[in-house]
Amino acid sequence: MAGFILGIKEGQSQVFNQKGERVPVTYIKADDCYLIGIKTKEKNGYFSVKLGIKKTKRIKKPIKGELKKASIQILLRFLKEIRLDKNGREAKFKVIEEGEKRGIINDSGTKVFIGDKLKPNFFFKKGEKVVVSGTSKGKGFQGVFKRYGFAGGPRTHGQSQHERAPGSVGMTTTPGRIFKGKRMAGRMGNERVTIKGLEVIDVSDDHLMIKGFVPGVCGGLLEVVSDLRND
Repeated sequence: MAGFILGIKEGQSQVFNQKGERVPVTYIKADDCYLIGIKTKEKNGYFSVKLGIKKTKRIKKPIKGELKKASIQILLRFLKEIRLDKNGREAKFKVIEEGEKRGIINDSGTKVFIGDKLKPNFFFKKGEKVVVSGTSKGKGFQGVFKRYGFAGGPRTHGQSQHERAPGSVGMTTTPGRIFKGKRMAGRMGNERVTIKGLEVIDVSDDHLMIKGFVPGVCGGLLEVVSDLRND
């Protein structure tokens, strides 16, 4: 069954399966996710859905107008588009219209219309695989030890100040420069990370429990879509 939803990372824990094995899990809260809009290839050049999540008090006027157009009364903090024309998803979804309502239907017949509140158990079931995307924790400017796991220099034989140094990065006369992509110190983290093939351990109308760990801090935004690689 193909599906999509936005969620908020709540934290990590552990559960025990029927075999008595310890399984690390991540809790994802998805109780305030709404379908805001749909973009199609004919009109916009690509196929996607726009979702919003998490109640807030203040938003900008253009976003407020977008929510009003979708007949959503509450103010939402996070708005995100999810592409449905990649990785075999296009064949799993179709745009539908019933009267003045416009929505989307998946391969199992689940319908959602613009302005509807999405629930995890609409699309996901226990045991299926999902793809989770988010922004990793920012760690600031870091050296090569922490950023890439370099071994560093020796700790004996008169070594004085290069124990954690990256080593030589210079070039000879030709080409006389450092190539782009050289592993050196720099900003670490705060990047989009996608993890595929995570198993749904449990699902309800407002939560997802995913096996393993997902990127980002607690309270961070996550995108959850069905893993269709084996379909």
